[in-house]
Amino acid sequence: MTATIPTLFEWAGGTPAFEQLFNKFYDKVLADELLEPIFKHMSPQHRMHVAHFVSEVFGGPKTYSETEGNHYAMISKHLQKHLTEAHRKRWIELLLQTADELSLPDDPEFRSAFMAYLEWGTRIAVLNSQTDTTTESSDTPMPVWGWGVPGGPYNP
Repeated sequence: MTATIPTLFEWAGGTPAFEQLFNKFYDKVLADELLEPIFKHMSPQHRMHVAHFVSEVFGGPKTYSETEGNHYAMISKHLQKHLTEAHRKRWIELLLQTADELSLPDDPEFRSAFMAYLEWGTRIAVLNSQTDTTTESSDTPMPVWGWGVPGGPYNP
């Protein structure tokens, strides 16, 4: 009998875990002196869009790409936001703090994969936020993140 390895999405607790994580996280963001000015005008749906995006990236249902946008849409939301390294680091800090408070899995394997995605995704967000256009194709596939190393630069 072969054991099935759960996705990061399943290991974390599924859709409810990610929706709760990003709901509580954005409460912190809106109370944060550094991040509040950037996020104060976000739509009421923003929290769930991010929860569904990350859920899908981690192997969950395709809720984001089928009903809320695609990877290109997510990239486009960051254009001209002029995010800084300080914004990026604080965003990660608050998200990890929230993950701990909600008892998201804290085993080294999950947290390593989770942290790797946060580093990768936030660095891309900062890069895209410095411009008003993107070189990405409108049909750029959604990222897929798993337990292992994602590969070298520019490898899908």
